[in-house]
Amino acid sequence: MTASAPPLLPAPRRSRYDAWRRRVLDDATLLGRWEWLTPVLVTMLAAVLRLWNLGHPHTLVFDETYYVKDAWSQWMLGFASTWPDGADERFAAGETDIFTGEGSFVVHPPLGKYLIGLGMWLFGPESSFGWRISAALAGTACVLVLYLLARTLTGSFVFAGVAAGLLAIDGLGIVMSRVSLLDIFLTLFTLLAVWFAVRDRQSYFPRLRERADATAARAALSPDRGPVLWARPWVVAAGVAAGAACAVKWSGVWVLAAIGLWLVITDALERRRLGLPWWALDAVRQGVVAFILLVPVALAVYLASWAGWFATDGGYQRHAVEADTASGVFGWLPLSLQSLWRYHETIYNSMAQMSTAHSYMSPAWQWPLLVRPTSMYAASTADGQNGCASASGCLDILYSMPNPIVWWASIVALIWLVYRFALHRDWRHALVLVAVAATWLPWLAFPERTVFQFYTVVMYPFLLLGLVFALREIAGAPTQSRERRQSGQRVVLVFLGVAVVLAVFWYPLWSAIQIPYEFYRLHNWLPGWV
Repeated sequence: MTASAPPLLPAPRRSRYDAWRRRVLDDATLLGRWEWLTPVLVTMLAAVLRLWNLGHPHTLVFDETYYVKDAWSQWMLGFASTWPDGADERFAAGETDIFTGEGSFVVHPPLGKYLIGLGMWLFGPESSFGWRISAALAGTACVLVLYLLARTLTGSFVFAGVAAGLLAIDGLGIVMSRVSLLDIFLTLFTLLAVWFAVRDRQSYFPRLRERADATAARAALSPDRGPVLWARPWVVAAGVAAGAACAVKWSGVWVLAAIGLWLVITDALERRRLGLPWWALDAVRQGVVAFILLVPVALAVYLASWAGWFATDGGYQRHAVEADTASGVFGWLPLSLQSLWRYHETIYNSMAQMSTAHSYMSPAWQWPLLVRPTSMYAASTADGQNGCASASGCLDILYSMPNPIVWWASIVALIWLVYRFALHRDWRHALVLVAVAATWLPWLAFPERTVFQFYTVVMYPFLLLGLVFALREIAGAPTQSRERRQSGQRVVLVFLGVAVVLAVFWYPLWSAIQIPYEFYRLHNWLPGWV
């Protein structure tokens, strides 16, 4: 008799998820396609959510009453002009040339208003789409830059797509891109400045190590000072972007300062790690170079944003300092620069004392709690009017509310990131923490000043980066067991699924879609909301 063949063991079961993962991630060609498709698709999604029905409502909402009219008069005259009483309604009705020609006192630099004015010049000042197109494009660009920054930090297009995707569908990013305020421009330039600083680290540190090796070889014979490198174009680019941020709002100066400190401290730590004998002194010498590359170009960009004010005579305090009154520590400067300095003193005094009560004001210490988001616009409609079919009436609202679950999760992730950095000293975690500190902590120094929750749009991309680092930890590393990774990835997918569902639930309130009051009330989760 011949021996029978041994019974075949059943093949291990593989889930549909495993099959999909092998098909997508193990196919190099398909993987390459997803690497460039991901930023394209996420950016297109952001554009659709920000550009759809952008011209609604056709009225100046919230602080558009300042920035839109100032932007147009500045575009036409070179400086912001005052407007007559009742100008908002007349401007929205198409009377866009009723500015007085007299210089208006404005507390923010001109660059953001020039960007708003560019959209109005392209599409017409009477078009509410034209008022907001520049903000919408800037908000869309923020999503793409966040993807590039996250891709650089994580090395993963998947998690970079998660970070950018969460910003693309988030209410704070959407609403601040659909109203013509300055904060979204500040966000874009801040993101660019931080990304450029990271790119500098990528190019500078390898060259520093190469030069340090040569220094170490010479030090075997006699101690030698470490290298000082001038060829750092990404630092210059960061200075341009940070200068542009300052030219939108003065709070950009904290970003400039944070990047400068980041460059000096990370350089010093790397030199010490490389064992250079004079690392502290060398870091000071390199820090001087970094200052020269970073700060003057930022100052030049800032001053260039005032070109229209310099080139004309009608701007506010344009001739505050005349030849017979020039004196003081800046007496050696041209009279125009002395007048600009006098104007800046006026701005600073005004902003430092800005404590007017507002129903939507929210001090900076409240921001992590999401106590009082800002309603930019609200209009009610009675049943039977303008398509409203609700017995209790309908509402159009623009509410700058971030996705609640994503916001609170990002705050928890930020706390976790502090803990992780204390244990592992990961420079990427440090970068996120420094960026959040630069865009949030300075506001804590002004507890009495009138500030709003929507100011957090500048720090929100960095909170999302912290959240992505936490989600990546939950998803598991390749060295961990298959079961651990599967369970972690399911948790991440469930979280992202809930975030998408909530985005759909909140989107009508982020885009001024007419909704019944019953649906509106479903969003009143906390007493300070809507």
